[in-house]
Order: sequence, then C-alpha cells, then structure tokens
Amino acid sequence: MADVIPSVHGNLVECIEVDKKTVYVSLFDYAKGMLLADNGYSYKKGAPLSEYFYNTGKTLGAIHRLSKTYMPVHSRLDYFDKYDMEYLDRLILDEYSELKTAISRRLDEFHDLPKDKDCYGLVHFDYSDGNYHIDMDTGAITVFDFDNCLNCWYMFDLANLWIHNEGWTRQETNHVKRSALMQQCFDLQLQGYETETDIPKELLKKLPLFIDMVLIENIVDEFECCKREGQELDYEDIEDAAPCLIESIPYAGFGQN
Repeated sequence: MADVIPSVHGNLVECIEVDKKTVYVSLFDYAKGMLLADNGYSYKKGAPLSEYFYNTGKTLGAIHRLSKTYMPVHSRLDYFDKYDMEYLDRLILDEYSELKTAISRRLDEFHDLPKDKDCYGLVHFDYSDGNYHIDMDTGAITVFDFDNCLNCWYMFDLANLWIHNEGWTRQETNHVKRSALMQQCFDLQLQGYETETDIPKELLKKLPLFIDMVLIENIVDEFECCKREGQELDYEDIEDAAPCLIESIPYAGFGQN
C-alpha cells in the first residue's frame, strides 16, 4: 500500500477552506509501477498471466489479514449505513420498481449473513486494476484509493475480483464458457488470497450472493452519480447488472445470458 506523507505540520490530514468549503487533504507516496491499462493490459515480460491473478489475490488477502487485527480510532461506515432500503427507495426512480424489489430481497438475505471478525471488517470496497500499480520488474502490487473503505464482508472484495475477471474473458461469447473462464481466474486469485488469510467456506459457497452485492453497489453508484450531476440515468449503464438481479441470472458480463 502507498504510504501516507505527513504535512509540514506533521499531520496526516490537513483541513483547509476553499471557496467557503471545507476540504480535507492528504498526500501519499506515488505507487511504484503502473496501471495495467497503461501497459496495454500486458503483464510483466516473460511471466505467465496466472502469476498476476495469484498476486492480486495474495495482495487482497494481506489487506484483509491486517483488517482482522485493526483497531480503529474512528470507525468507517457500516455496509447497512449506506445500503438501507429506505435510502435506496428514494434514490432509485419509481420506474425501476422491479429493480427495487430485487435489491430489497437481496438486502434481506444480507441481513441474515454472519458478521463475526473472521468474515466482516474494513474492506477496500473498490479493489480493481484501476486502483493499484504493478511493478513490471517484480510483479509487486501497490494498492491505493481507499476512499470507499467501509465495514463489510470480506467476500465483497473477493466477489469484486470475480466480476472484474470479465474483462479477461470477454472474447468468449458463450455465457457458460465465459463464466467458467472467470471462475478459473478466480481460483488462482483465491489460491493467492489463502496464503495470507482464510475465508469461511460457508461464505465462499455464497459467492453468487456476494456477486449480487457488488452489482447492487455498481447500480447504486450510477444512480448517485446521476443525482450529483443532475442527469437522468441512461439504462445502458446498468443493462448488464439489473436483469441479473431481477431475473436471478448468474452474472457473466451479459445482462441477458
């Protein structure tokens, strides 16, 4: 993870006023390496791509291992502080009533999940190749952009990894084969993850439910962005995720599989 740099006053965060608005500023070391996208989605020369998947899982496992012993001075939000149906009912337009019903049903299921220290804690909540750099000499990963951190199930970050494997498999147009390829990538990530920490097997079996949790986060983010910008949602922005929730379709990067 990229280290934080203290200010000239020795503070990790500085509060300043800009145009009569309060702004909190922090500074971090530049993460060594580069984005995978900036390298044309090519991994380090001469190394198999399987090493990359293994390393992404191992790095996430290290974050979760540290989270399990982390004692915060000031706690971040809990998952249900934001993903509350009363709030989501106001946020999501009434024309998406089927989607609201599908999300409400999933939230009921989430409430029944265990929340002990082995499965629930501070997570990155946006762990993807846009939020870490890779040292193309060593393969080492440096993670950044922890702005979305909140207390949630560790499985959320793992499910987010699973979903992002779609980018490596989109050349396969058959959804069954595509899902199998995504699972192969995930199995390598899980191997790396489990060298750092464990994930309860009973929750790992619920991976499809946590994939739905990530889809809900993606959908809510789209609605919130539109609200901030004063724009109307373009259904194309959620057309892959929404049908999966409404019709209980296993996600493989397509709305209608």
